[in-house]
Amino acid sequence: MSASWSWFVIILIVINLGGCVWLLWYTSRRRSKSLPTGETTGHTWDGDITEYNKPLPRWWINLFYLTIVFTIAYLVLFPGFGNVQGVLNWSASAQHDADRAEADRLFAERYARFEQMPLAEIAADPEALTVGRNLYAKNCAACHASDGGGARGFPNLTDDVWQWGSTHEAILTSVAQGRVAVMPPLAAALGDDATITAVATYVQQLGGMRVDTGLAAVGKAQYEMVCAACHGIDGRGNEALGASNLTDADWLYGKDLASIREGIIYGRHGVMPAMEPILGPLRTRLVTAYTLSLSPGGQAAIAQARSAPATASASPPTGTGQAP
Repeated sequence: MSASWSWFVIILIVINLGGCVWLLWYTSRRRSKSLPTGETTGHTWDGDITEYNKPLPRWWINLFYLTIVFTIAYLVLFPGFGNVQGVLNWSASAQHDADRAEADRLFAERYARFEQMPLAEIAADPEALTVGRNLYAKNCAACHASDGGGARGFPNLTDDVWQWGSTHEAILTSVAQGRVAVMPPLAAALGDDATITAVATYVQQLGGMRVDTGLAAVGKAQYEMVCAACHGIDGRGNEALGASNLTDADWLYGKDLASIREGIIYGRHGVMPAMEPILGPLRTRLVTAYTLSLSPGGQAAIAQARSAPATASASPPTGTGQAP
């Protein structure tokens, strides 16, 4: 709070408390002078019910004085009087941090066994899967949907297409450290609108779609000059760069010509936020294990872990496609 706002709050509090004290004093003063017997407010109901103008009882006025004393004591002990912190130096943020630290300690004690356990074995544990599902619902479902199906621009977690690699370590890295996938705008590099359309057509051909082969042949030459550095000559992408595989059926932003042209012209900027700074290492492992359980490959690894937990592999064969 700025100094000016602090003084505004302080002055407002002083005026309100002073006004309350004056009102109580004035009410007590009128009572001590003994109002004339039978003085009314002039209000009458149902013809014969009259409201008399009588002062508050002394005990009631004293209770109001006590509330003012309580208010002053509170403002001395706790923050509330502008920027004055109070003699106890209490703050809501410090209380929150202490409560969170205690909750984190209890959580770590209860689920410590999962800290070094392979992800497939964590996902094979019903209790861990329940906790992971709750963490996913709170932190991930807004983008990837409650069932993990994703949406336009947000990867589907229920398939085996992983843009940054499908090993369990790669998936954990995606969740823990986040990912930034940047497709630069290439309109200037390609030149004119016709060339952009030709390249988009060739990209559709790489994806197995029926296109104008003549136009695709024109786009192929430009693709190999401008796009192949990231997506590869064969269009299979590059997991190290997060460059999408253009030959599979998974299209994060749509596979129609207009959507592909839009990506080429304006570029794409996909951001997966880092969850470990938010959740901490243990919770990150639990939510990653739940994410793993949504995909067919992950389910196979979990089944293997349940049947032979001592030898279950934490790294299934690497795939390509979209990352979480």
